[in-house]
Amino acid sequence: MTRYELTSFDSKKISVVEWGVENPVGIILISHGMCEHALRYDRFAKAMNMAGYLVVADDHRAHGKTDPEIPGYSDGDIFNDTLKDMAMILKKYGEDYPNLKKILFGHSYGSFLSQRFIEEYHTYIDGAILGGSANMKGILPVAGGVVASIGGFFKGKNKPAKFINHITFDNYNKQLGGKSFISSIEEECQRYNEDPDCGYICSNAFYKYFFNGLKQIYKAKNIEKLNRDLPMLIISGAKDPVGEFSKSTTKLYEMYKACGVKDVTLKLYDGVYHEYLNDTSKEEATNDILTFANKIISA
Repeated sequence: MTRYELTSFDSKKISVVEWGVENPVGIILISHGMCEHALRYDRFAKAMNMAGYLVVADDHRAHGKTDPEIPGYSDGDIFNDTLKDMAMILKKYGEDYPNLKKILFGHSYGSFLSQRFIEEYHTYIDGAILGGSANMKGILPVAGGVVASIGGFFKGKNKPAKFINHITFDNYNKQLGGKSFISSIEEECQRYNEDPDCGYICSNAFYKYFFNGLKQIYKAKNIEKLNRDLPMLIISGAKDPVGEFSKSTTKLYEMYKACGVKDVTLKLYDGVYHEYLNDTSKEEATNDILTFANKIISA
């Protein structure tokens, strides 16, 4: 595993982690979740290495080593600028390995980035995995954007969005009887809580651009840009409150089916919370992702 920096379109340094292999059979780009970072996928990446895949992940803007000074904040349009970073990384690896197929794997916040990515940048990839995701069309992005903008105006754009954190993360825990929504395994929750680069409260600016990005995903003009031939895998814990205990995750699957995506699969893991790679489903989910990837590179 190696860490290096790439200079993005606006001269910002993006911290990138690569799990390399000799003679890779394909490339997987991980788009990590909110309030976490690339190295949390070390176990998964090494499993993909064993199958011959080169794995790469950046610490997104407002996260990890890319923005260590104020966790949860970065200048600019954080959501859309992160999409450009992801495109930059895939462009680089496409140039370095022009004959290899590339698969985008987005988890949680990273899955919403990926939902938007496959509308604007689908030519960069050969398949997409959306994990811990949901169809967020509706009032939430609109109301959330308003609350974040008000918070930014009165409290400061780089200040923690405590109210939004309360009605999202705290509410997810409440829906599970006060347990952490991260995982049904206590040790995994503890590992998350003890990680200094996890669990902070993102800024008002972060949520402003996040909710604005969500609104863009479900506009008809953007859905129309989808490549209907792009294979997709949607995976989630069946008890994940982010996906409304599978309800809005299933709505996401049905949306892609309805708009004509030819190869989209939904897999739900019984009894599993938000982080299916850090729950009782970790081996099954890893195998499902590997099976999907192998299908793409052998097509």
